[in-house]
Amino acid sequence: MFIQRDAKNLSLGRETRMNASNQTVVATKYWHRLDDGRIQCDLCPRFCKLQEGQRGLCFVRACEGGEVVLTTYGRSSGFCIDPIEKKPLNHFLPGTAVLSFGTAGCNLGCKFCQNWDISKSREIDTLADAASPEAIARVAHELGCRSVAFTYNDPVIFHEYAIDVAQACHEVGVKTVAVTAGYVCKEPRAEFYRYMDAANVDLKAFTEKFYKEVTIGHLQPVQETLIYLKRETNVWFEITTLLIPGENDSEGEIEELTQWVMEHLGPDVPIHFTAFHPDWKMLDKPHTPPETLTRARRIAVKNGIRYAYTGNVHDEAGSSTYCHHCGRKIIGRDWYVMTEWHLTDDGRCRDCGTACAGVFDGRPGTWGAKRLPVRLKDFAK
Repeated sequence: MFIQRDAKNLSLGRETRMNASNQTVVATKYWHRLDDGRIQCDLCPRFCKLQEGQRGLCFVRACEGGEVVLTTYGRSSGFCIDPIEKKPLNHFLPGTAVLSFGTAGCNLGCKFCQNWDISKSREIDTLADAASPEAIARVAHELGCRSVAFTYNDPVIFHEYAIDVAQACHEVGVKTVAVTAGYVCKEPRAEFYRYMDAANVDLKAFTEKFYKEVTIGHLQPVQETLIYLKRETNVWFEITTLLIPGENDSEGEIEELTQWVMEHLGPDVPIHFTAFHPDWKMLDKPHTPPETLTRARRIAVKNGIRYAYTGNVHDEAGSSTYCHHCGRKIIGRDWYVMTEWHLTDDGRCRDCGTACAGVFDGRPGTWGAKRLPVRLKDFAK
């Protein structure tokens, strides 16, 4: 294989290069050689075993030159400014704008994937935008975004790129958000979250059967990521569970899930129960009834979770935040539009003074529900 160094694409000390397919790649470190000559990727619990020229299930990490390289460094499937509540994060800088982007590929195989055109992409053409870490940070800052979100597909698989973007963002005062399924190994997980300010973790179900048959993964690594975030980091994180009729929406499963959250993560980790719509390879299931979400929220609150939400439906009561001490509605929401705000600048209830868990910084933002596509090349210097 012919590899040419590209001195123009040096970013934060990481050397990029062009491979034989004219893709920008970077070397990675989470892999080892097997006795049979193959290379095992150790980034996620899938542990793909690769021969020269093969790619992992994620499609973006490949065996080239006897090592695992990331083949999508510095390329994005697109950028958009969103409300932070769309990630969803209800307790992290409410009302502010976040610059969202993803790459291509994924390390899970969810049959219901609602970003399948990106996460299941096997086309490099999906990566239309050249995007250096410094350019992303600069544009986010210029556009008034308080944070940058790695989303649309899981940032676990573009680990090196996400970390470099996060470092560049922090240099200009912009925070970073990971929207992830939490399917990652211990050592890379620790490195990754050293650079993240917030995360939303998909807890896709609470049975091994669902994870094995529907996501082609396992439940335990996700639980370990959630426990790690709570016990060993200062990352603000929230949980999302997409409720699919007949698959993971039973009362018993929601009871077990929320009781586990209370026992291992405590009452202050918000959980979002969101509505499914038929997509990708799961077109035979109906939309989630609103009452299923309301029931799940009620079970969570009964089990002691202070901040439980419904999502992907119009439900102002279920998407608003209430003081866990006096019951006052402290943040009113209608979809992504903030309708009420009764918190002090440091996040305390104006009625009783009780702290609301989260990351608050003065008055809330006013971005609202707007969605604004962005082309980085329009900001080229």
